[in-house]
Amino acid sequence: MRRLLAACLLALPLLAYAAPRTCRVVGISDGDTFTALCDNGIRQEQIRVRFNAIDAPERQQAFGTRARQALSQLIFGKEVDLDCPKTDPYGRSVCRVMVAPNSAPDGPRTLDAGLAMLTIGMAWWYRAYAGEQTPQERGQYEFAEQEARAKRAGLWRDADPMPPWQWRQARRTKPQGVN
Repeated sequence: MRRLLAACLLALPLLAYAAPRTCRVVGISDGDTFTALCDNGIRQEQIRVRFNAIDAPERQQAFGTRARQALSQLIFGKEVDLDCPKTDPYGRSVCRVMVAPNSAPDGPRTLDAGLAMLTIGMAWWYRAYAGEQTPQERGQYEFAEQEARAKRAGLWRDADPMPPWQWRQARRTKPQGVN
C-alpha cells in the first residue's frame, strides 16, 4: 500500500503536464512568442507563451518581421494545444504548440507549430534546449532546420544569418552611446 501511495505521489507532477491545454491565440509578439486565452475551468486567463526548442529572429533583426507574419498566419485566432512543462525567467510558459493545419482548419490539432516554423526557414532549432525534447523531436527539428538551410528557405536566403541568441548578446555587450 505504501508503495502504491508513493508511486501516486511521485506521478502527480507528471500528471500536471500529461494533458495539453487548449487555448485560443489572441496576439503574436514575434516569431516564437505569443499570447493565448485559456479556460482554466473557473475563468479565462491570458498567458504568454514561448515556443520550446526554437528561436526566431527578433523583430528588429533581419527576417524578424517575416517570422512574426509567418507565425501569425500559422496560429493567430486559432485554437492550439499547449504542452507547457516549464516557465521561463520572464514568466512565459514554455510550450510545444500543436495546431490544426491550414489544409484542415477544423480538423485535429496535429501540426507542431515550432517544427513548421523551422521547416519554412523562419526559426533556428535552439539546440541549447534540445535536452528537453524527446529523441524523436530532436531528430525532427534537426532535420527540418537542415532541410530549410539546404533549400535556402526563409532566413537561410541571407548570406550570413545571425542566430537570435548571438544578436541579443551583441546588443547587450555594445558600448554605451553606440547604436
